[in-house]
Amino acid sequence: QVQLVESGGGLVQAGGSLRLSCAISGRTFSTSIIGWFRQAPGKERDFIAACTWGGVFSTDYSDSAKGRFTISRDNAENTVSLQMNSLKPEDTAVYYCGFKLSHWAGSRSEGSYIYWGQGTQVTVSS
Repeated sequence: QVQLVESGGGLVQAGGSLRLSCAISGRTFSTSIIGWFRQAPGKERDFIAACTWGGVFSTDYSDSAKGRFTISRDNAENTVSLQMNSLKPEDTAVYYCGFKLSHWAGSRSEGSYIYWGQGTQVTVSS
């Protein structure tokens, strides 16, 4: 069992920044993948970024996140963060972190993740 708790969401003006955190507890593995997804009202949950939880730090980003968002991990604090810069109104959504048991394959797919946090709301005003 793995528990994930997101924090750091809020209201920000376009062009601003937010830093989301995902606190992770429970039984994790060095091969696990932590992913960030977001879901806007009436839309599917979309992949944003993912990283390896242990070993060599590797990352993957969606096209919409590249250059604006940065994923990082702190194994000592058991957290994975998502730094979001140059935010746009279209970034408004509930942001979720998810836990995938192992391997990069399928890491952009919501269905590959077996545990999820409760989500944190990000609202970007124009």
